[in-house]
Amino acid sequence: MGVIVQPKDPRGYFMLPQAPADAGYYVYGTPGDGAAQFTAPKLLSLIFAVEREWQSFDDRKFGIGNISISNGQKFDHASHTSGLEVDVRPLRKDGKRLPVTYTEPNYDRDGTAKLIELFRAHAVGSIFIFFNDTKIAGVRPRFKHDNHFHFQFNQVVR
Repeated sequence: MGVIVQPKDPRGYFMLPQAPADAGYYVYGTPGDGAAQFTAPKLLSLIFAVEREWQSFDDRKFGIGNISISNGQKFDHASHTSGLEVDVRPLRKDGKRLPVTYTEPNYDRDGTAKLIELFRAHAVGSIFIFFNDTKIAGVRPRFKHDNHFHFQFNQVVR
């Protein structure tokens, strides 16, 4: 039996492992099957750090969505080409792996705030987090960010 290696794109970015059984996250997104989950090493390390700490105090898995398509090709997002951005679903009180908006009764604000804080605490460098639940400290509102938060490393434009 050979060693399983994640798909790698021309930038040297690996596809996020598609929710191994012991992971603290599950995957979603369009296009599916990991096609939009190629990640820069910096973001991959962050996701792994967050999911390991998350598992130490919460049994629910959090949803990882779009990151970038192979080689940073543009797709149905205005962003998500650098491998340094990720969409993450807010947590549900019932633990189901389904979308939820911050205005629905099943939305878990406290859990989502803890998850966002883990992303912030483990990130190295300047970051932005966009999410329309502005009752959570440190997030910025943005159009169409009711059912996910968008985490990104601040990128230096050269």
